[in-house]
This record gives sequence, structure tokens and C-alpha cells, in this order.
Amino acid sequence: MIRFRFVDEHRHAHGVKRMCDVLGWDRSGYYTWHKNKEVREEKAGVEEALAHSIREIHTGSRGSYGALRITRELRRRGQVVNRKRVARIMRERQIAGITRRKTRSLTKQDRSAAPAPDLILRDFTAPMPGLKLVGDITCMPTAEGWLYLATVIDLCTREVVGWSMADHMRAQLVEDAIRMAHAGGHTAGNAIFHSDRGSQYTSRQFRDRLAELDIRQSVGRTGSCFDNAAAESFFAVLKAEIGTTVWETRMQARQDVFRWIAEHYNRERLHSTIGYITPYEARNRYRQRLGLAA
Repeated sequence: MIRFRFVDEHRHAHGVKRMCDVLGWDRSGYYTWHKNKEVREEKAGVEEALAHSIREIHTGSRGSYGALRITRELRRRGQVVNRKRVARIMRERQIAGITRRKTRSLTKQDRSAAPAPDLILRDFTAPMPGLKLVGDITCMPTAEGWLYLATVIDLCTREVVGWSMADHMRAQLVEDAIRMAHAGGHTAGNAIFHSDRGSQYTSRQFRDRLAELDIRQSVGRTGSCFDNAAAESFFAVLKAEIGTTVWETRMQARQDVFRWIAEHYNRERLHSTIGYITPYEARNRYRQRLGLAA
């Protein structure tokens, strides 16, 4: 309490009894407060250390983590902590995660393209890596014009296993992304690749490439964002967390996006869908289970 702190600061000059008598304050109350001073200081030190860890994790996530993910990361480090306590400390110190913003749809359907079935049916889970993949296209604004990004995401691990960036959004863009996933050994035989009905994905060029790589094509319905929600959710996270609205050059945007995907998203960012571990950890855990089973 403020009054007891005042007495404590001036007790050597004026004496506790004299000050309490003059000011009409309860002397026994002061002694109780003083007795618990060390306990309070210890608690304050523990809380300050926790606040330091919270800020460190928040900074490491590029300012994206909110109370829930920070709590999960603290527990991963062996620290027992309550989410409400983390939220209070963040609020008191004005530490806040990033709120996602809406993404810009680039889907342009080719109505003359041959139809393909929906093999996912909004089931964005998979029993093993490489079996079910989803993809989409987004654009990044630069002073030189748009930079287009196509991704391939594994639904088992939520790892971005393939991506491609270019100054165009022709079929070659999505073909390069699926080629990267296949070349990295991230596609199983007879795998499924799911996307929207954008003309790039329904083009003969892309369909022939999938057939060559032993991948079955799956597409959602026209105008339904929920049919490709996993891919669109990734772009919402990307644009919320990368922290830049307009880059000076396409090269700068390309470098930032590469670092964010390869270093942060795949290897550092905790993903709620896979139990608050990273996609990289999810892939390694699956491989370890295979090793034990063998």
C-alpha cells in the first residue's frame, strides 16, 4: 500500500511509531505489510522474469503470437503457467499479437475446363505426410508490381512443402510449386492435390503434370472458400504476420516470403491444428513412429 511504503521509506528519519501516530495510521498494519515485503518482492521478480520470457517469445514470433500460443511455447520450455496470467501480463505491458486481415481472392474459373471431383470434402486431415496436399495462389504488393505466390501444403503436418513465386500467375506458377513438393520427396504415390477451380489449376498443363507425378486432382466448388479453407487460412496467417504491406522490389518480397516460410512457419511457428507443435516437428515425429514400428 502507498501509505505503508511512505512510512518504510522515511522510517529511519522519523521513526515508525511517530509517523503512524501523527498521520493516524495503523502501526500493526505497517508491520504486517513490512513482514510480507520480501515475499512480494520475490513474486514481483518472478513476474518480471515471466514478462521477459513472454516478450522474448513474442518478438521471436515477429509479433504474431497472442496469449494462447505464448502460453503453449512457455509450457514447451517446461514452465508451468496459466493462460489468463500470460494474457494479463501482456495486457499490462501492451504486448499484443497480430489480428488477421482478409485475403484477396485471385480465383478465375475456366468454365471450359474438364471437371474434376472433390476428393477432400472439407476433411483437412491426413493419416500420413504426402497423402493429401492443398494449394492456392495469393499476391504480394511491391513498387514494381504484384509478386504472385503459389503454395503446396501437406494436410498431415501443415508444412509448406512446395512453393513458387513469379511476376505472373500462369499455370507454370502452380506447376513449379507442385514440382518442388515432389522433388523434395513430399508426395506419396497416388496422392491427392486439392485446390479451387482457378484456371491455373484446371489447365491441361497442370493436370498433365499431376498425372505425370502420380497425383490425383481434386477441386472444390465454385465460390466456396470453405472447400479450400486450409490453403486460404495459411495465406491469412502469412499476410497478418509477415509485417510488410508494400515492398520496394519483387526481390525483397521474394526474400522475405522465403525466410518466413522456410525458417519461421515450417520450423518455428506453433500450429494449433497439429497440437501446438511446428510442421517440421510433426514430420519428424511421424518418421520416428515409422522407425519404431519397423
